[in-house]
Amino acid sequence: MVLLWFVLAASFELEAANRQAVFNVRDYGATGRKADNAQIAIQKAIDACAGSGGGTVFLPAGQYTSGQLRLRSHVRLYIDSGATLFASPDGRAFDKDKAALLYGEDLENITIEGRGTIDGEAQYEWRLDTLDDANIRENMLLMKALGKPLMRPFPRNFPKETVYPRMVLLLRCKDVRIAGLSFLRSPSWTINPYACERVVIDGIYIYSSLKEAVWADGIDPDSCKDVRIANSTIETGDDAIVFYSYNIWGPALPCENITVTNCRLSSASSALKFCDCNYKGIRKVTVDNTVITSSNRGIAFMVFDGGDVSDVVLSNLTVECKRSDWFWWGDGDPIHFNIKRRSEVDGIARKNEPPPGAIRNVQIRNVIARGKGSSIINGHPESWLENVSLENVKLRLSHDPESPLEKATDAIRVRWATNIKLKGVDVSWENPESVKWESALRVEDVTGLEIENFSGRQGMAAGEGPSVVFNRVADATIRYSKAVPDTSVFLRVGGDNSRDIYLLDNDFLNARSAYRLEPGVATDRVRVVNSISR
Repeated sequence: MVLLWFVLAASFELEAANRQAVFNVRDYGATGRKADNAQIAIQKAIDACAGSGGGTVFLPAGQYTSGQLRLRSHVRLYIDSGATLFASPDGRAFDKDKAALLYGEDLENITIEGRGTIDGEAQYEWRLDTLDDANIRENMLLMKALGKPLMRPFPRNFPKETVYPRMVLLLRCKDVRIAGLSFLRSPSWTINPYACERVVIDGIYIYSSLKEAVWADGIDPDSCKDVRIANSTIETGDDAIVFYSYNIWGPALPCENITVTNCRLSSASSALKFCDCNYKGIRKVTVDNTVITSSNRGIAFMVFDGGDVSDVVLSNLTVECKRSDWFWWGDGDPIHFNIKRRSEVDGIARKNEPPPGAIRNVQIRNVIARGKGSSIINGHPESWLENVSLENVKLRLSHDPESPLEKATDAIRVRWATNIKLKGVDVSWENPESVKWESALRVEDVTGLEIENFSGRQGMAAGEGPSVVFNRVADATIRYSKAVPDTSVFLRVGGDNSRDIYLLDNDFLNARSAYRLEPGVATDRVRVVNSISR
């Protein structure tokens, strides 16, 4: 009997504590009507919750319009089903330098979750472009040459209105959880943690217009550690998931220990991007069981500011790319590697510019990809890619006859790289074929190359040209590969410094010629062992 009393007493005490730990914003003056400003009421509830030691701030069903809200440690913000938190359309309701609907700095143990919605209500207007973006300069010149107007969307009132709040901005926070919510129409990056540790983002939906939503990235971890993104769908005009090591909110730090699993991504720019704004490094990243659809670029590695990308595994992906409008970065290309100095991108000289960054130790495996543009895997003349491998990758390239931006030639191009492996790579061209298509694979300035079980033939433009092109390639092996029907020349080798190229255990019966040497390449540079040919 005494034991039963203690159990009941403990139960009542726990229930009472739970009731006291919930802070309903209606109790602090929020009406649930969109036209009413709920900022003061919600902030009072957050502050009261933090002042009591922590708990839950509860937004019941209704519509709540608010400016910037400052989160607190040990506070769980719960937005219920049927509840929508709208960002105020008044830019004055946000901090000018750190504008965000939900903002936190130097916090710990914070949660933003529920089954409700956070809506930034971003609006766009189309007008002539007045910007000079070096990354799309080629497209701009082409559109001008064709007499096409350079119309593109901008946020409404740009540039008169200078405040475009993020939905979530967290600086130097620890133990963060964001789950279950829908984030719609963000005017800027949707979720942006900087220098945060132990971040979990699970089961969320992010949406902004794939046609118009410039600068409305999905999730942008910057200089963060121990980040998990899972079970989420992101459809956004700008990049879907981007990894940064940038200095906009403080010193650039490595961004590392990151997993992305069971997600679906769509973007008019890059679905998954290792960002060009990389000063200190992006390391130890895995992406698995993820579907990319309707993206202008599938997977992008871009190092322009001296940082490095290393120890990355991307596996079990399906990638569907289609070319977006002229003002978006990308070319309908499934895979993109690019190392440059920033001055080589925009043509602006910089004092004390760092040397080119680096990309090393990257594995891409078990991928089915469809695209419109060439998959370009480029290092830099002063910083070659190191230890990059593609394994069991099936690439389908299709023609885009209606687009004036059509410029794909080779299906895959690799340049300035060492220790590269292509195993089980299968390239095919889909009808109707383009007269611009040349080779399935073009490799230049590469040392240490292994190709195994490769399949692919030359494109329509190549005619009697090669399926595979080597130019200035050394220490290379092609093994267990089979020429597909209608192959002209399987391999063409050029460059007087190409050497030590071995063709081992291949089937070239479907090729009219197994290989061809360009003038200046000595006959002993290529050796054929246990391969069959006509």
